[in-house]
Amino acid sequence: MGLFFWFILLLLSEVIFLPCSYQQQTSQTRVLLQLRRQLENPNSLQAWENYYGNLCNIPTSVHVSILCQNTSVTELKIMGDKVSNGDEFNGFAIPNQTLSEAFSIESFVTTLTKLSSLRVLRLVSLGIWGPLPDKIHRLSSLELLDLSSNFMYGSVPPKISTMVKLSTLTLDENYFNGTVPDWLDSLSNLTILSLKNNLFHGEFPDSVSRVKTLTDISMADNNISGKLPDLSGLTSLRVLDLRENQLDSELPLLPNQLITVLLSNNSFSGHIPSNFGDLTQLQHLDLSSNNLAGTPPSALFSLPKISYLNLASNMLSGSIPNKLSCGAKLGFVDISSNRLVGGIPPCLASNSDKRFVKYNANCLSIDSNHQHHGPYCMEDNKGKKPSKGIVITVVVASISGTILFAVLIPLEQQHTLPKQQENSPSVFCSDLVTNARLISQAAKLGTQGAPVCKIFSYEELREATNNFNKSIFLGEGFTGKLYKGKLENGTYVTVRSLAFSKKYSIQNLKGRLDFLSKLHHPNLVALLGYCTENGGQDYNGVNKVFLVYEYVPNGNYRTYLSETCPEKVLKWSERLAILIGIAKAVHFLHTGVIPGCFNNRLKTNNILLDEHRIAKLSDYGISIIREAIEKVEAKGERTKSSHKKTVEDDVYNFGFILLESLVGPIVSGKGETFLLNEMASFGSQDGRKRIVDPIVLTTSSQESLSIVVSITRKCISHEVSSRPSFEDVLWNLQYAAQVQATADADDQKSDSASQP
Repeated sequence: MGLFFWFILLLLSEVIFLPCSYQQQTSQTRVLLQLRRQLENPNSLQAWENYYGNLCNIPTSVHVSILCQNTSVTELKIMGDKVSNGDEFNGFAIPNQTLSEAFSIESFVTTLTKLSSLRVLRLVSLGIWGPLPDKIHRLSSLELLDLSSNFMYGSVPPKISTMVKLSTLTLDENYFNGTVPDWLDSLSNLTILSLKNNLFHGEFPDSVSRVKTLTDISMADNNISGKLPDLSGLTSLRVLDLRENQLDSELPLLPNQLITVLLSNNSFSGHIPSNFGDLTQLQHLDLSSNNLAGTPPSALFSLPKISYLNLASNMLSGSIPNKLSCGAKLGFVDISSNRLVGGIPPCLASNSDKRFVKYNANCLSIDSNHQHHGPYCMEDNKGKKPSKGIVITVVVASISGTILFAVLIPLEQQHTLPKQQENSPSVFCSDLVTNARLISQAAKLGTQGAPVCKIFSYEELREATNNFNKSIFLGEGFTGKLYKGKLENGTYVTVRSLAFSKKYSIQNLKGRLDFLSKLHHPNLVALLGYCTENGGQDYNGVNKVFLVYEYVPNGNYRTYLSETCPEKVLKWSERLAILIGIAKAVHFLHTGVIPGCFNNRLKTNNILLDEHRIAKLSDYGISIIREAIEKVEAKGERTKSSHKKTVEDDVYNFGFILLESLVGPIVSGKGETFLLNEMASFGSQDGRKRIVDPIVLTTSSQESLSIVVSITRKCISHEVSSRPSFEDVLWNLQYAAQVQATADADDQKSDSASQP
């Protein structure tokens, strides 16, 4: 009996004390679990399912972070995998994109407000939909609020104005369709305001110009109109991004400490203010696609830190002084599609690895093939914005007395070419007549100074390769066997043997090969010529073609990322230089020819390095050859499904080159799913340490690395519409390189100062 009594007493004591202990452990865990249920159990919160302790103690993952003080949650970050698919959202639930119809944003925010000690709240890509409730202001301790990449609409709740501790407000990539709040000056601690990619309309509020603490204003891709107020009083402002809006005033005064100003694709008018030349910290200025007039201030080009200057597609006129001085860091200049006259100053007259200049579609006295005639830029035409419609140019080729009208090219979409491709005779191979599109492309290229239509004899190549000896066999890839060769004049070349499964007419390939041989860029492996087994005669067709490329001696980029060759491994700044070179090459292939050369087989082992470690892209343009073959197949075998209509996306593939540059080639062969999962690891410092190549971690600045991680995420987005253009990719890489160069210089100064 006594033993039974003590057993009952022990059991009762556990029952009595368990609730108190349970409540102490789960005072805020219950709230978090309720939030998980309301978010419909996203994949990123699966770890909570079998965790029975206090969620304040759960380990941080790449998708979820919880920080607590005295059992109260102070920081909650959750990143999901639900992303918007274009403009399909109409205010109702969308399967597989938003949370279900049963979701209530009112109830969800009510639950959130029970975490009253929250200072940081980041809920990204969770499919949250509906108008953001006013009660969000009950989280009065919030310092950072990030609700980006969801499906919220309506106006920004006015009571957020009472959240005076807020320093960061980020509502990017939602569907907010009210006006930009006019109470923002109530947020006296606000430093970052980001409202990008929404549907905000109405005027830019004057209240923003009174928030003296602001360092970043980002409202790109909205419908904001009217006047941009004087912002010169925002002395802490570093970034101003208002691209893709409808602002139509003159450019305002800006604070002198700005680093990045992006105002493209608006309707700004008037002259560029002369005081823009006083922005001594400015690194990036984009005023393209506006209605700006007058002569651009010379001081813009010589700003000490300017690296990117885009004034394209305005109505700028007059001439740029011949004695113009360019800043030492100026790497990209675009003054195309204006009404400029005269010559080009020496510092803008040629492209190099350090400076890329675009100046077509003006009335300049050089490069007449890509300039308008003088009357276009005369005084009586000024003030009239060039039509955004198609301006027709007819390229005419006369072959054997026959006049052929080639193709219609929109002048407004023309792009300049590298300098080395200009001022050369307009001579085409007659075989180009087989394809009118390629005639127009050849005319656009203007032919290079280098020989074109070079046809090697089979004997030449057999001698150059010692009868295709195995000792000089370089390997075999997707597009045929590779051999190293040496021509009679001592030039080393790479010979690629393309074998076809059946015989094809050489005339179906020759025009395209002539075109590819004219694509000259410092970061492309040059196609020097080609050879057919029968010397170019087309009696019975051919089933083998030899392509002759320049020889690039130092191997491919992937080997320089591998731990198996530690003496070769590249530091971060070197990787950025290679990535920028390849991005320039692909940007040229996309925009330097019309309509563009896509599907360029972008992979790290198709990037070759020369003796100076200059990157050169190989295997580009193969889709053009494949297209010729598939057209022949389609004629005779229309029922076959082998004719692929899906074109690989160069931006997507370049994203994996970026990813491999970050983590190394150890992940190759594990599949895209593995890579995409690993990409999520970049969301936290611990994740980066786990996945990023140690060489990158030890030789990069956090800011530079973050810029590349961000653009990588965009490149490998499954939504094609969400991927950036190659111009955006190039811009971000150049920006990252600039940031890294500054960090490296600061480190050198610190090292020098620390030495006795």
